[in-house]
Amino acid sequence: MSGVPLQCRSAAKLLEYNADTPTALFETAVFQWRWLEDKRASGALPPGADQFNSVHERLLARLVEIRARVGNALHLTCMTEFPEDRGTVGYLADCAAQAGLKVRLVDVSDIGLRQDVDRQTFVDRGGEPIRLLFKLYPWEWLLRDSFGPAIVASGTTFFEPAWKMVLSNKGILPLLWERHPGHPNLLPAYFENDPRKFELGKSFVLKPLLGREGANITIVTNGQVAAAEDGPYARSGYVRQALANIPEFDGRRVVIGSWVVGDEPAGMILRESVGVISNDTSQLVPHFIEPED
Repeated sequence: MSGVPLQCRSAAKLLEYNADTPTALFETAVFQWRWLEDKRASGALPPGADQFNSVHERLLARLVEIRARVGNALHLTCMTEFPEDRGTVGYLADCAAQAGLKVRLVDVSDIGLRQDVDRQTFVDRGGEPIRLLFKLYPWEWLLRDSFGPAIVASGTTFFEPAWKMVLSNKGILPLLWERHPGHPNLLPAYFENDPRKFELGKSFVLKPLLGREGANITIVTNGQVAAAEDGPYARSGYVRQALANIPEFDGRRVVIGSWVVGDEPAGMILRESVGVISNDTSQLVPHFIEPED
């Protein structure tokens, strides 16, 4: 960590929004808070140093609400061969258990579909019906799977819910700009088939509708490609967004990953990149708030 204080000289800009796959959750909620506690205990930070981070507490409270409204049995699933996904789901399972839920972790490939009298029901490998499911697996992938058509009538409650597909699609960026033109926290953005995209001039960012972690992003500066990332999302369509000036500290560009739990802001973590595109190799960096004198 550079130790250089972050100073906002202009309104924060929304680069994108992901409401479906909460990777970096454990790092935000647990790791950076323990880092803060360790630094305070060692004297490296003053005792009054704080952090904008109530993710863990808000998760527990939200899971208690879910238990009261939906039931106390929760299945959690991901592609368990990926350590990051497995760790995120494991952390959520621990939070759910603390909230009084009965939890069961299953791999996506171990979820089956059983034909019952009145419906097709999702079940785990042991044949237990899946009534409440957290899935660290994008909705667009889920709907393309062979079991996708059975979701609506299955009786399974999903979170994140299906309407989060709208918010996790980068098509939300031009829609927000159209609804709130000139908003200080938004960057001008247009769908790639919209002729108004040329209003952005020769410097812009091309983003896939369904991309994640910097994949398939292209940055164009003065009409020339300044940076580009490969990836599997080229067929999803694109949006064009105005180019934002990302602050640079000690040779690294810093963006803020902010978190919402339920409908309340809950915390943040910093992501540092050597290049101009944040991707899955960017460093996650804890933060602290200096106490007032």
